Amino acid sequence: MSAYSAFARSAFHAQLAYRSEVWANIFGKLVQVFARVAIWQAAYAGVGAAVVDGVSLQQMVTYALLGGAVMGATRPERIISEIGRSLKTGDVAVWLLKPIFYPLYIFANECGSFGYRVMTQVIPTVAVTAMFYGMLPPASLFDGAMFIAFWMLSFILLSLMSMFCGLIAFWLMTSFSLDWILGALLQLFSGLLVPFWFFPEPLATIARHLPFAWVVYYPNAVYLGRLSAADIWFHLGLGLGWAGLFLFGVLWLWRSASTRITVQGG
Repeated sequence: MSAYSAFARSAFHAQLAYRSEVWANIFGKLVQVFARVAIWQAAYAGVGAAVVDGVSLQQMVTYALLGGAVMGATRPERIISEIGRSLKTGDVAVWLLKPIFYPLYIFANECGSFGYRVMTQVIPTVAVTAMFYGMLPPASLFDGAMFIAFWMLSFILLSLMSMFCGLIAFWLMTSFSLDWILGALLQLFSGLLVPFWFFPEPLATIARHLPFAWVVYYPNAVYLGRLSAADIWFHLGLGLGWAGLFLFGVLWLWRSASTRITVQGG
């Protein structure tokens, strides 16, 4: 595992080489978060109520801040494009010759980038926006601790989903549109734009059981105390089940892909 730890450290330090990009990313993330908060402020002002369906405006502001932080720390399109680039250039064939498990190498790289984004994007963005709008603390100490657990699960699950989609490129011979498809599904069914408690039935019930819900909705719902302790443990187990399913899918796809690689470049 020391080799993969080195890959993670290398990815972290590689991101630091582009320091001017840090300010651009922070500015872009701030604009996105400010826009989401403004939308919910306008929506609550439009209905003329401080509480809608049992959710206060301050809770929705906190949800918007956390949603941007949780989603912003993981870049699914980066994983998919990296696999697509390796396939086109032929670099993936080189990895087959090395004593390295390629999907684990991709995950190690993403871990390093994840740590970089948390330090340089997530923390500054949350700190600045919380100063402007205020941010509710976790509903309880238990909810705060479980939020961290769900956030880590969110990162692992989204990384596995991204690798699963990226490995499909071995059959399509391109990763074009795969990142767009996954991004569109995440925007709609992760709860990033609209929490599921505002979804109409039966769409809300369906969305709560899709794997995308563990990316944004469940971490935020846990933080705000929208789930009981029993529900938290149940959905944590269910999320781990989804992660295990996608892990099996990634292993199966990689094993199948590695026997039929056709190098287009290199």
